[in-house]
Amino acid sequence: MPGLFITGTDTGVGKTYVAARIAQTLLAAGHRVGVYKPAASGCHSVEGEAVCDDALVLWNAAGRPGELGQVCPQRFAAPLAPHLAARAEGLELSEELLRTGLDYWRTTSDVVVVEGAGGLLSPLSDDEYVADLAADFGYPLVVISDNSIGTIHRTLATLVVAATFRDGLSVAGVILNQPRPDRADASVDSNLSELRARSVPPVLGQVTWQGELPPGIDWFALAAG
Repeated sequence: MPGLFITGTDTGVGKTYVAARIAQTLLAAGHRVGVYKPAASGCHSVEGEAVCDDALVLWNAAGRPGELGQVCPQRFAAPLAPHLAARAEGLELSEELLRTGLDYWRTTSDVVVVEGAGGLLSPLSDDEYVADLAADFGYPLVVISDNSIGTIHRTLATLVVAATFRDGLSVAGVILNQPRPDRADASVDSNLSELRARSVPPVLGQVTWQGELPPGIDWFALAAG
């Protein structure tokens, strides 16, 4: 089944916002869209149940398909790497469920948008990283980069990780995103052209603060590889 794996150059770069916009675009094009966030930490409690705000955003963007609980099956409170957040609650993150949780969406969707936690080398367990999950799913990566000073290094470093991890991870492209309203950083005006001059995978465009996706991108074709 076609899919995209949304990763970032770091935390807080706007992965959920861009992933939700992609899901909305696919839905508007007539596709049944599944959304999956394998694990989340920093969740808050509502009536004793851990709630992942990112999962709710993705679910709403995809037209509320299936069950909300299936969007992010493993949710923890502490703002730590998921396996450490789980242990803080006396639990263990299930590496098997990280993978099998996707099966629900494979059987009910035409295309799935997966959002990873943090960046490719963010730990998911004592010996696994987000990149391990991306490799096992096999979906092309969409790398979300924060439009701020230092993004050239962070983006290129992420692309090097993608190219060298295991047998290499396919990259559909890079989106330069502005996750905050402040534009005082002078680099925001040159980061897009600098990235396009230096990146081997395509830089698909940029998203302004709470703005639209770059026009003319066939997200389903990218998801189909």
